[in-house]
Amino acid sequence: MRTRPLGRTGIQVSPYCLGTMMFGRVGNPGHDNCVRIVHRALDAGINVIDTADVYSCGEAEEIVGKALGADIGPLDVSYDPPAITQAALRRRPSGERAAA
Repeated sequence: MRTRPLGRTGIQVSPYCLGTMMFGRVGNPGHDNCVRIVHRALDAGINVIDTADVYSCGEAEEIVGKALGADIGPLDVSYDPPAITQAALRRRPSGERAAA
């Protein structure tokens, strides 16, 4: 799978992301099945996984943790993005500044 740069971070990401909102009791309660989905995505070259502590009350994150285990391979889970400033939040995509 081709990758593309994630902004100016130097990290290469797949153009597709695996969303995990439906992992766990809200959608797919079978942990083994969800783990297989994660492994299939990784095998296909996907290296971006969207998860949050509110997906199935944190259960989705637990499932992703089980799927990744100790071998996280090409994933960079330690990336610490730079702080977003208030000025950056007020900047429009065109580069012009929005009213404060």
